[in-house]
Amino acid sequence: MSRTTEPPERSRPGHERYKGPVLQRRAQVDRTTTDQRLLDSRGPSDWVHTDPWRVLRIQAEFVEGFGALAELGPAVAVFGSARTQPDEPSYAQAEVVGRKLVEAGFAVITGGGPGAMLAANKGASEAGGVSVGLGIELPWESGLNDWVDVGINFRYFFARKTMFVKYARGYVVLPGGVGTLDELFEALTLAQTGKITTFPIVLLGTDYWSGLVDWLRDTILAGGKMSPSDLDRLVVTDDTDLAVRLMVEASQALEEEG
Repeated sequence: MSRTTEPPERSRPGHERYKGPVLQRRAQVDRTTTDQRLLDSRGPSDWVHTDPWRVLRIQAEFVEGFGALAELGPAVAVFGSARTQPDEPSYAQAEVVGRKLVEAGFAVITGGGPGAMLAANKGASEAGGVSVGLGIELPWESGLNDWVDVGINFRYFFARKTMFVKYARGYVVLPGGVGTLDELFEALTLAQTGKITTFPIVLLGTDYWSGLVDWLRDTILAGGKMSPSDLDRLVVTDDTDLAVRLMVEASQALEEEG
C-alpha cells in the first residue's frame, strides 16, 4: 500500500484526485483531506458539533468496504512503493507474485496506486484473477490504477486498513517507504497481540529488508523489547514461489481451523 510519499510534480493545485468515491478536478480539488480535518484538533470548537456526524460517514465507509469485499474469497495483500519504476527488479517481482497468487487461487489486494501496486494488480488481472485496489484520499493522488478490477476509495486510513487485514490472509511486502512500513508493522503488531492468527508476512527483497530485520534482532530483540517469536513472524526472501507457498499453507491451516 505505500502511497504516502508525495510526487512533487503532482503536488500543485489544479490536478485531479478522489475524495472518497467523488472525483475532483481543477478548482474543485480540496486543499485538505478528510483524515486531516478529523485529526486536526486546532481551530474553533465547532468540531464538537460536527464530529458526531462524521461517525455516519465513517460507518458508511465500513459498510461500503464490507459490502464490496464480502464475497471476495481468499485474498493476499501486496504492498510496495508507489515510486517503484518499471525497470526496477521489485516491479517485476510484484507483477510475478500477483500472477502466481492468482494461479494459487487468491485474489490480490493492493493500495491501488502506481509503482509496485500497479505491477501486482497487473499480474493478477492478466492472470484472470480478481485484482482489488483500496485507494485513499490524498492531496496528490489521482485515483486507482488501470489494472484494478474492483476498487474502493476511502477517506479514512483506519477504515481502509481494516479492509486489508479483514479480507487478506497474509501480506507480501515489497520494497517501499513510510506507508509500506506502516502496513508492515501494523500487521506485525496485530499478529503479536493475537488480533490476527495464521497470518504470514513475507518481505520480498533480501537486499532491501535484511538491514531492517538485522536491526530488529540486534537492537530491539537484544534489548529485550520484543520476543524471538515476534521476529520469526517475518520471512525475508527473494523467492516468489516461497512467498506464495507460505500464503497457501496459512490459508489451508485457517480453513482447517474453521
